[in-house]
Amino acid sequence: MAAEHDFEYLGSLFSLEIEGVEVGRFTQVSGLGYTAEVVTFQDTLASGKVVTRKRPGRVSYNDITLSRGLSADNALVEWYQTVLDGAVERKNGSIVMYDPAGTENGRWNFEQAWISAWSATDLSASSDDIVIEEVTITHEFLERAS
Repeated sequence: MAAEHDFEYLGSLFSLEIEGVEVGRFTQVSGLGYTAEVVTFQDTLASGKVVTRKRPGRVSYNDITLSRGLSADNALVEWYQTVLDGAVERKNGSIVMYDPAGTENGRWNFEQAWISAWSATDLSASSDDIVIEEVTITHEFLERAS
């Protein structure tokens, strides 16, 4: 039986903040994670016994991918354009998660980020499907703030 303070998050609404300003709401976020490289080495104990030790090495951060219905706001496309123009604008930001009542209940901060990919789903005159915009953010640091 779970304790009264245990609960699970509903992952249904997310926003992207860049430099403290919300630039969009998204319906899907993936890649919130990081991995520490495992460094293995041999060590000799005082008794002469050789043992294998493991230590954390370099940390790498997953790219963050966000999806939403295509928006008329071009802020993310303009940010991506800096990459295409060879003048990458690195920015700090946050992925913010909200509960169904609209209250913030999770935040991941990232640093030194830039958009490494932008795409939209295929367009078809024979379909009424919503056009989905997908943005991939590459960054150098990620932390769970709340």
